[in-house]
Amino acid sequence: MPTIFNLRLLIFSDIHNDWKALERLLQVDADYYIAAGDQVTWARGFDKCGELLESRAGKVYVLPGNHESADQVRAMCARYDLHDFHEQHLRIGQWHVAGLGYSNPTPFNTPGEYSELQIAARLERFASLQPLVLVCHAPPFDTKLDEIRAGLHAGSTAVREFIDQHQPGYFFCGHIHEAEGVQIHMGKTRAVNVGKRGYLLELS
Repeated sequence: MPTIFNLRLLIFSDIHNDWKALERLLQVDADYYIAAGDQVTWARGFDKCGELLESRAGKVYVLPGNHESADQVRAMCARYDLHDFHEQHLRIGQWHVAGLGYSNPTPFNTPGEYSELQIAARLERFASLQPLVLVCHAPPFDTKLDEIRAGLHAGSTAVREFIDQHQPGYFFCGHIHEAEGVQIHMGKTRAVNVGKRGYLLELS
């Protein structure tokens, strides 16, 4: 029988200028590296971030979080031979992998925020992609992935509605640091808040 080769995606988020954590992640051997936002803090540190990500240039796909604008991430990607993955998708084997950066509104007026209507409109572009791996900066509202503390949730209602309705095979997010590493099932969707620990997904 022919050998089945799995493709490895390393997905991580919320580095926030922790360059040792980023170096550790980039030492992991993977076919694709998806940085799901907030690589920097308040838009400071792009040069260092780009220099480190360039070590895996050609394999790195970057989303803006709420601490960086789409234009800033696009400029970093162009300078360091990275892929701007905001509002984009690609085909990996039988899977579609799609990315949406930015968060829903926060109390802090950060550079990368969308209204829930803006998130919903952008996610709708991915609705017909099946099977789907969806990577967003924002977690789904009122789940263990967006829980700051017991009873306090800060995720996106639009992300939640998309997952509930379209049931992607996998969903990955960040943004809420307190939920880093949490894994849940939302119907048929396996969902993870990856944080800077990262998550290695194997797709066949």
